[in-house]
Amino acid sequence: MTQKKKPKVYITRRLPEVVETRMRELFDAELNIDDTPRSQPELVAAVKSADVLVPTLGDRIDSALIEQAGPQLKLIACFSNGVDNVDVEAAARRGITVTNTPNVLTEDTADMTMALILAAPRRLAEGARILTDRKGEWAGWSPTWMLGRRISGKRLGIIGMGRIGTAVAKRAKAFGLSIHYHNRHRVRPDTEDALEATYWDSLDQMLARVDIVSVNCPSTPATFHLLSARRLELMQPTSYIVNTARGGIIDETALIKCLREGKIAGAGLDVFENEPSVSPKLLKLAAEGKVVLLPHMSSATIEGRVDMGEKVVINIRTFFDGHRPPDRVLPSRI
Repeated sequence: MTQKKKPKVYITRRLPEVVETRMRELFDAELNIDDTPRSQPELVAAVKSADVLVPTLGDRIDSALIEQAGPQLKLIACFSNGVDNVDVEAAARRGITVTNTPNVLTEDTADMTMALILAAPRRLAEGARILTDRKGEWAGWSPTWMLGRRISGKRLGIIGMGRIGTAVAKRAKAFGLSIHYHNRHRVRPDTEDALEATYWDSLDQMLARVDIVSVNCPSTPATFHLLSARRLELMQPTSYIVNTARGGIIDETALIKCLREGKIAGAGLDVFENEPSVSPKLLKLAAEGKVVLLPHMSSATIEGRVDMGEKVVINIRTFFDGHRPPDRVLPSRI
């Protein structure tokens, strides 16, 4: 009996060891041992020879790349929840299936969102730096030194009440925040009741009335610069904004201007508009204690990355067993 040929799988970045081991067991997998980002020529060579491409968020899988794919490339199994870096329409035209890894990073991302909701108003990063980078500055406890803002009793406005937004709301409610949200569709009544959440069909009206804004919506053409200069101007001068979704949802230049002019009190950002580049103006604001910046690490847990890898493996195996993969991304649903 002839053994079935293993699909050739090209993995663009280093993955957790347990995931890579499983990939090698099941597939003819080419790993990225040194974890350097693949160049565009390397990606072109990969799509011309591999049966499956496993890209991550840092890889640009656009129509120009997809058009150069060989006829053997049948699956792009993204190691990510978001697929805004992949031209799903172009893949569909070439008969290439695209999958992602949804629903495994909800709790991790919500945890980090809540951490930033706490960190920005309470000046956590600024306080930590005083002990490590400005030794000798702290003279002891003082009634008026390093005063931040109380969290309990404040209004949290969530933009995007999907799985992550709902998980953030549950955490925030436990901290005594009142929940407000803007979403394309109103959530189920039982969810709204459990969270004691107030729905706003107008984003503009919600922004003007909440104390903290949490961005948790997906990145799509419709949400690019959703928080524009005009909308940021609606926020209160005592308000804060937290973003663990995608950098492009906020007009970063306008945000910097609002922070610099005191039109917004502060921000907690885990994502940036031009990643991995971070604006020097944002870095300066961070040094001044006006923003808390993290290097896109809201989903960075060992458990989460392993779960993502398991989903990639399942999607590949299901596809090559002749079935529809469970996490297929359709062009109309991105």
